[in-house]
Amino acid sequence: MAKNLVIVESPAKVKTIKKFLGSGYDVEASMGHVRDLPRSQMGIDTENDYEPKYITIRGKGELLAKLRKAAKNANHVYLATDPDREGEAISWHLMTALKLDEKKMRRITFNEITKNAVKASLKNPREIDMNLVDAQQARRVLDRMVGYQISPLLWAKVKRGLSAGRVQSVALRIIADREAAIAAFIPSEYWTIDAELNISGEKKPITAHFFGTDKKMTISSEEEARAICEELEHAEYEVADVKHGERIKKAPLPFTTSTLQQEASKALNFSTSKTMRIAQQLYEGVDVVGEGTVGLITYLRTDSTRISVEADAAAREYIAREFGDTSYGEKAADNVNRNAQDAHEAIRPTDITRTPARVKESLSRDQFRLYQLIWRRFTASRMSNAVYSTFSVRIRAGKYFFNISASRLLHAGFMDVYVSEDDEKSSGSSLLKNITKDTKLSLAGLDPEQHFTQPPAHYTEASLVHVLEEQGIGRPSTYAPTISTILARRYITKEQKNLYITELGEVVNDIMCREFPQIVDVSFTANLEMLLDGVADGSVQWKTIIRNFYPDLQDAVRRAEAELDKVRIEDEVSDVICENCGRHMVIKYGPHGKFLACPGFPECRNTKPFFETIGVMCPKCGGEIVLKRTRKGRRYYGCENSPECDFMSWTRPVEKRCPECGAYMTEKGNRLVCSDQTCGHTESWKEKEEEK
Repeated sequence: MAKNLVIVESPAKVKTIKKFLGSGYDVEASMGHVRDLPRSQMGIDTENDYEPKYITIRGKGELLAKLRKAAKNANHVYLATDPDREGEAISWHLMTALKLDEKKMRRITFNEITKNAVKASLKNPREIDMNLVDAQQARRVLDRMVGYQISPLLWAKVKRGLSAGRVQSVALRIIADREAAIAAFIPSEYWTIDAELNISGEKKPITAHFFGTDKKMTISSEEEARAICEELEHAEYEVADVKHGERIKKAPLPFTTSTLQQEASKALNFSTSKTMRIAQQLYEGVDVVGEGTVGLITYLRTDSTRISVEADAAAREYIAREFGDTSYGEKAADNVNRNAQDAHEAIRPTDITRTPARVKESLSRDQFRLYQLIWRRFTASRMSNAVYSTFSVRIRAGKYFFNISASRLLHAGFMDVYVSEDDEKSSGSSLLKNITKDTKLSLAGLDPEQHFTQPPAHYTEASLVHVLEEQGIGRPSTYAPTISTILARRYITKEQKNLYITELGEVVNDIMCREFPQIVDVSFTANLEMLLDGVADGSVQWKTIIRNFYPDLQDAVRRAEAELDKVRIEDEVSDVICENCGRHMVIKYGPHGKFLACPGFPECRNTKPFFETIGVMCPKCGGEIVLKRTRKGRRYYGCENSPECDFMSWTRPVEKRCPECGAYMTEKGNRLVCSDQTCGHTESWKEKEEEK
């Protein structure tokens, strides 16, 4: 019988770790959490200093009995849950639920599931860090308070099945604010002018870009562009200045959870949840041909870019052998994130010599692609910077100047293994390096071009994760579940890679912003994260945070319960007759917005789409324009005669026609904008101004 018991979270780890330990060790899995707050109630004793009421999770009784028996027969019990706050809390719950003797119980952590790391952890066991446990308890209690206080209110006032969350509500607000900025954006016209210039003695011309006079000029209209072109056509072109230099592109930092999610989204088109799921598989262990079960990457929930001395030395040796001594970076990347919890390393391969090509046949396609991304990024982070030679030329044409620049890669460095979408090996014309101040130039042609400023981009999962991290909202482990939750609740929808708020999301966000402004305040949420960090390092008592938070939340909920009756979405009776039973159909509210349903449910289950007219005639066929939704819930305006009429607009049309070109106008905040972007006509909207 084994003398020592090691308890991990996942059964996948059991197989990997058993291989490293001899017959003196038994390895069992807790299957994640074993205790939690009850689902049927908030589970926090507000009358007894906010003491949590933990219960055994349903279905875990038999597993706990098995673990108790194994622990009773073991001389030593090692709790080897994940090396983060949640893992620390799981170990504490295991200790309590199993009633472990503190004399024979020890906590061990390892950042990678390798033989050396696991054995080293057994040589350096410690006690459970209650500061980390309390930080996780505080987070769990805060989240439970927000969810269990506000969600029932949304059920009562809006619709059953809704929910609010401390982090998810802030994420929803960020998306809603971006959508509002896009909707209110009015494009501005601007022009660029390129000059095609012949170089004496060369067959190919070069393209120079208009700069202005001594200061950068913005060309706002076609008339202005034409006037400048007339002057330029008669000007003498000469080289005013030539500069040669070097530009260094620094090697990238190794991946954190956030940057891995962002890059996997951009490079592999993975959702955040898919990235985390596959990374978990690579961390816990994969059967590699010739090696057995091996953990391929280090722990995947981290916001540190630190790399261990041993891993750095191994990388130095590998890079020197494969790419030469000059390819290794002079200095390893430092941790630049001031908010980082530097408890463990960045995400990296557990063994740099285990190249993607070497393990490809042992991995699924997605596992291979993610592992290759991680391996390349880590290897690149240890390599030297890329060096470019740069050339820039300023050309004078009368009182105006043109600029032209180019670059050429001199030393690839890290780009030998890792090139992102932004990295170019060279750019611009190679003819520039031969240009001097004496070079003769002549005008071959001018190319004026009209442009319009673009609205802010819709959030993608990657850009939303970037903003959440930048603003200090949530932690690495919360990004993927936060986005998954608001997608599952139908508060937002995803089309291509873009995230759009739904009508349901707008309603919930409006309530949260109006009734619970503190909960959805970005600064307040970020400050809570800093306080949780304070609990983790022992400088803040966790219940102090709860004592200061709950009374204000309770007051806001009571106020909303008393005042928030006007937002209830009642079933509105329509003029549409149900063809099955003859009743007037009612307008109901679903995940994607409004729809028509028979009030005779469940006897009659007839439903059909609801198209809300906006009082505007279709500019193509004269039919009614109605508010519609895409399959995923994004709002747009279309003709009632679709598909015969293909009119469609993402912005709300109005009856007024553009006085400049005759196209239909659309609503943009307090202004009307011509739908023909090449026209660019805008004017104030008196009706909106009068409403204010």
